[in-house]
Amino acid sequence: MSRIGRLPITVPQGVDVTLEGERITVKGPRGELSRELVPEMRVVKEDGVLRVERPNDEKRSRALHGLTRTLVANMVTGVTEGYRKGLEITGVGYRAQLVGRKLQLNLGYSHPVEIDPPAGIAFEIDNPTRLSVTGIDKELVGHVAARVRATRKPEPYKGKGVRYAGEVIRRKAGKAGKIGGKK
Repeated sequence: MSRIGRLPITVPQGVDVTLEGERITVKGPRGELSRELVPEMRVVKEDGVLRVERPNDEKRSRALHGLTRTLVANMVTGVTEGYRKGLEITGVGYRAQLVGRKLQLNLGYSHPVEIDPPAGIAFEIDNPTRLSVTGIDKELVGHVAARVRATRKPEPYKGKGVRYAGEVIRRKAGKAGKIGGKK
């Protein structure tokens, strides 16, 4: 039995879970999420607790058991607490600012880079070099954060670029230079 798949998912007060065949809909104080689940997996709702059951012990079923449970648990967490992914900008003159809902990044290019957030995603700026992506869908928050990071990935020599909060960049030594002088 999957260690993750067999764990029950507690549904907090104020969260409504609707099961319609293979579609699960979770409504909470922060919004509503809906997802198609794999037909083999069954989600059972019993007195405030959700359980994911698999039909057999085949390899595919075992693989999807924990995945399905985690996806449903992430939906419940998203509509109650939400998700946040922090980003840090390092580099002289590199900064971020909000223009309406859009994120505008100055990253050393000849033009500012503008990123329009999809529905359900918001950008928050703590200071010009720290920002965060927030939303209720964990998958979408991670995807948008990865898109922001991809605008200027951190380079290994000086560490300039956009990185995740707490990400460690492995640094390389620069040029060694000439040894010995002119001949």
